Amino acid sequence: MDGCVFCQIISGDATAAVVLERPDVVAFLDQRPVFKGHVLLVPREHVETLPDLPSQQRDGFLGAAQDLATALTLGLGAQGSFVAVNNTVSQSVPHLHLHVVPRTKGDGLRGFFWPRTKYAAGEIDDYAARLRAALAQ
Repeated sequence: MDGCVFCQIISGDATAAVVLERPDVVAFLDQRPVFKGHVLLVPREHVETLPDLPSQQRDGFLGAAQDLATALTLGLGAQGSFVAVNNTVSQSVPHLHLHVVPRTKGDGLRGFFWPRTKYAAGEIDDYAARLRAALAQ
């Protein structure tokens, strides 16, 4: 897609520190990492959000994410990883990208990046029912 920096990286029109190339995905280091070794995994096909990812690409996408998470521990000595996808909100580039961030105890990253809330009495069951109904469609 014209103007998409991730599509430009995939095509070779923009440079990046590529760490993985497969037929359906490319992974490269984030230019502004949370921690050094922070990787972005993107599908080669331009899709904007996770719900847009074609079903035949899901296994390859998730398999690459697993391989990257393993590589962070083996290659960088990370104790684990944080894996996340933003869909539209807080998505700085409108091309699906999964963050794989190396983690170690005491690295300073605490919990999630947003405030927590609580359900009112009985409200949790309502939310669960609404999601089950949406998934059944």
